[in-house]
Amino acid sequence: MKIQLYLDEDSMRHSLVLALRARGVDVLTAFEAGMIHRDDMEHVEYASARGRVVYTANPVDFTRIHAEYMSQGKSHAGMIVVPQQRYSWGEQARRLLKLITNRSAEEMKNRIEFLSAWH
Repeated sequence: MKIQLYLDEDSMRHSLVLALRARGVDVLTAFEAGMIHRDDMEHVEYASARGRVVYTANPVDFTRIHAEYMSQGKSHAGMIVVPQQRYSWGEQARRLLKLITNRSAEEMKNRIEFLSAWH
């Protein structure tokens, strides 16, 4: 099954969302989900309950959350993190598309990927 993305508040740039959707990627933003001003854990829980991989520009907090989930034996649908302001939206879209074509939703379960690895 293809990866379905959930873009949290840190990553939901309109141009990125449009570019991904134009290429057939299933994207849901925190805004569309009514999840603005929620804490990071709530974003992970919301996305995971819907089988969506979280895409975030908040690597510090989400790396910590991933580690907490793993140490507690909890499951999540996956996380993709990108350092804020590191890549243009076009570069982010290109790297995300590469990741999505090379990983399934099943492979992303309980996994954290760093966008910097997908060049």
